[in-house]
Amino acid sequence: MDGLLIDSEVLWHQAEVEILGALGVPIFETSTRSTKGIFIDDVVANWYALHPWRGPSITEVVDMLANRVGSLVETEGRLLPGAIRAIDLTSERGPIALASSTPLALIHRCLEHFELSDRFVSVHSAQFEPYGKPHPGVFLTAASSLGIEPTRCLVLEDSAAGVIAARAASMSVVAVPAPEDRSDAAFQIADLVLDTLDDLSPDWLDERYA
Repeated sequence: MDGLLIDSEVLWHQAEVEILGALGVPIFETSTRSTKGIFIDDVVANWYALHPWRGPSITEVVDMLANRVGSLVETEGRLLPGAIRAIDLTSERGPIALASSTPLALIHRCLEHFELSDRFVSVHSAQFEPYGKPHPGVFLTAASSLGIEPTRCLVLEDSAAGVIAARAASMSVVAVPAPEDRSDAAFQIADLVLDTLDDLSPDWLDERYA
């Protein structure tokens, strides 16, 4: 969802700068978010291990971040180019699920804001998996909910962690990395790398999933 359908990675970074920065964590406004695709609990726990703070617990900080991102999405968020088109193209060829590292309550908040809640057969968060991406758990759970074998599934991803997770799940993967991330070696294992979801080809999908 974040960074693929919704231009929210920058909003996550803004929330982290505001909230973690106020707790003394050295996150800078000019840097990009280096934790794309990673479950937010793991992100906050990692920052706490590196720069422990006094005051709110890790769980409380996670909730603060999720609430702030939700507010930012509702006031500043936008769908990324080709998002609706990609949902249309894929759902015409089979059932689709959303599998994200974002907490489930925030997923639903974002989907409701953009009126996308009814576009997915099921919605899944790594919040309920033993491990987040790059572990494949959330993708395997999503495939199981659809009744589809993992080897017959296609994942659309923007993050390196997500591409690795998709491959670990034995799924095909189309990567749509941000320009600054495109050189990451993880994207070399994707079946296809696109600049935007506008570039997703119906012919390419039909060759594999018609």
